[in-house]
Amino acid sequence: MRVAAVQHDIAWEDPKANFEQLGPMVAQAAADGARLVVLAEMFSTGFSMETDRVSEPPDGPSTGFLVDQASTHGVWVCGSIPVQDPVGPALPYNRFVLAGPDGTVASYDKIHPFTYGGEHNHYAAGRARLTVTVEGVRVTPFVCYDLRFSDEFWTRAHDTDCYVVVANWPAARRAHWSALLVARAIENQAYVVGVNRVGSGGGLDYAGDSVVIDPFGVEVARGPKGQEAVLAADIDLSAVERIRSRFPFLQDRR
Repeated sequence: MRVAAVQHDIAWEDPKANFEQLGPMVAQAAADGARLVVLAEMFSTGFSMETDRVSEPPDGPSTGFLVDQASTHGVWVCGSIPVQDPVGPALPYNRFVLAGPDGTVASYDKIHPFTYGGEHNHYAAGRARLTVTVEGVRVTPFVCYDLRFSDEFWTRAHDTDCYVVVANWPAARRAHWSALLVARAIENQAYVVGVNRVGSGGGLDYAGDSVVIDPFGVEVARGPKGQEAVLAADIDLSAVERIRSRFPFLQDRR
């Protein structure tokens, strides 16, 4: 399965502008053969804590954008959105939404709000993990700060071929982003697709460093520093099976 990581800038708190910008990038990725197109964390607003302004209902315009793009291009499209769920807590979720070409919609709520940046004061913590089979590939999503918690990845390793991590990860800690993505791939013997934004927003700068890493920890695609780009790579299930068979480390995990 070909996956496209869309490394993009985000117009601050302006969903319409972001939809107009991202539509052609999704179209390009689909035209180039991608079956799964990954956008960044809070792709329609930026990492805003102004939840009264930016949060949407579960069927709001940002989810609608993903659903429309998936239907139009016949691909899977995903990214995270600030969602106020009427059956959830008082605070909204930072929700990863995956839309399929047949109208399927699956979601995962970020388990670890970024307390260092005050996210926990504005967004509720999710509780459940998610794994979805996309074109035969078992995909498990996480959002940004979740990357620092290896145990979350470990719990899903035996049922995951590819982790997707969407982020607004600041340039000041870009070395951490790159190192942790490689670590998650190596220790779980799975592909990792890390998609981070570029540009500036909310007083922070973002370098991108989006990347696809294979189950042996080798980079197979990387976005340019600080520039928008659509990078693509093939997720090869035989590589997952081969590496896990040759190096059966997962069976020793306790």
